Amino acid sequence: MKWYIHVLNNYVNFEGRARREEYWMFTLFHLIFIFLLVIIPIALFDSPLGTLPVLIYFLATFLPTLAVTIRRLHDTGKSGWFYLITFIPYLGGLILLIFTVENGNKGQNKYGPDPKGRNDEEIEDIGKPILDN
Repeated sequence: MKWYIHVLNNYVNFEGRARREEYWMFTLFHLIFIFLLVIIPIALFDSPLGTLPVLIYFLATFLPTLAVTIRRLHDTGKSGWFYLITFIPYLGGLILLIFTVENGNKGQNKYGPDPKGRNDEEIEDIGKPILDN
């Protein structure tokens, strides 16, 4: 739940990187809320009038969802413009799914530092002699 709130608080930040855990935990809670907003009105009122809360929720979470997806693409070294691939029917969504499941780039890339906080360049220097010039 902390990742869901973190993404909502960071809703217009399209820069930087989002690790897989942040993206997928947000997606999990996002889908749970959508499920509840659809099922509860149908169960209580036996009517599809429950679409209004879902529509409001979609509008309220559109920017945070877009932002975290773009930051996730940045973590894999891809431009946020790759999100537009979803407009290709069927295949686009599958390709975006593959991009979001990939490991992020280790170390810094052109979109920012590694969100896991690793600095592999420093780790590779461990055990090497220090040469003073």
